[in-house]
Amino acid sequence: NLQGPRYVSPAPNGGFVVSEECGDVKVFMSSRKLLCSLSSKYGHRFGNPAGVCVDVDGSILVADEQRRTVHLFPEHGAPVCLVSAGLRRPAGVACSSFGHLFVADAGENCVK
Repeated sequence: NLQGPRYVSPAPNGGFVVSEECGDVKVFMSSRKLLCSLSSKYGHRFGNPAGVCVDVDGSILVADEQRRTVHLFPEHGAPVCLVSAGLRRPAGVACSSFGHLFVADAGENCVK
């Protein structure tokens, strides 16, 4: 079911999230069955999704290398752009249990 998987992150429900080279992010259940595609569920168009992570609320965060953004996809509601400036090539993302977002910017060789 995957086309060019790139980054993967566990999800709180025992499932996982995978970004794909073809421009989508897919969410799987613990049984490895496809739960949804973020582009289909939210009507969001990705440029080149890279790093993914899931925060303590179950929201999915995605770094988009081409659009130089980080978006949050809540379980319910519309996507929210968290970072839209200051990134050259966001590759990886991670969330801390304290609510901090870490972004690996491969374009500037640093973590922001």
